Amino acid sequence: MHALRRRLAGSLIAQAALLFPLAVGIAALFRRHEHPLVWVINGAFYTAVGMAAAAVQRRRYSRKAGVEPGRVADLNHKIRHREVPRDPEERTVMRRLVDAELEQMRRSKRWVPYSMGLLGLVAVGLLALGVATGSLTFPLVFAAAVIAFVCWMFWMRRRSMDRLHHMEAALGGRNEEVPASHV
Repeated sequence: MHALRRRLAGSLIAQAALLFPLAVGIAALFRRHEHPLVWVINGAFYTAVGMAAAAVQRRRYSRKAGVEPGRVADLNHKIRHREVPRDPEERTVMRRLVDAELEQMRRSKRWVPYSMGLLGLVAVGLLALGVATGSLTFPLVFAAAVIAFVCWMFWMRRRSMDRLHHMEAALGGRNEEVPASHV
């Protein structure tokens, strides 16, 4: 499992190979009555959009860090495992990457209430449609999935911020002490 996760983190082709069947399955789930070729076309489109977004983000972080895109995945692995590099050059590169990721997380914070509000409106709208049509199964499952997704998103965001702040302090960022909860 560990090797698969490393392979997925480092290779856009491996990510696309995993995303494509998933996207086809989701298209088949929501478009049951259409021809299977439509499912494949939708899956290919969603995979292409997802991979383009991943490639742009990866290239942006690699430019800010000053390394090739494949190296960014290795540095992110070290950040996740709280491995502070000893090599001064690698520390500098990691410091730039941590700064770029923290900046991105801080900028995206202002959009969190709007995206949560939109998800809430969709869930409430589906619940209202379910009450109007008499079928509450799908709207209740969707509302539960939205709540689970929001909780997961906040948990992952908090975890990522903790890791980035820990690495920032360990690399000599703002001359802050690493709090005991971050160790």
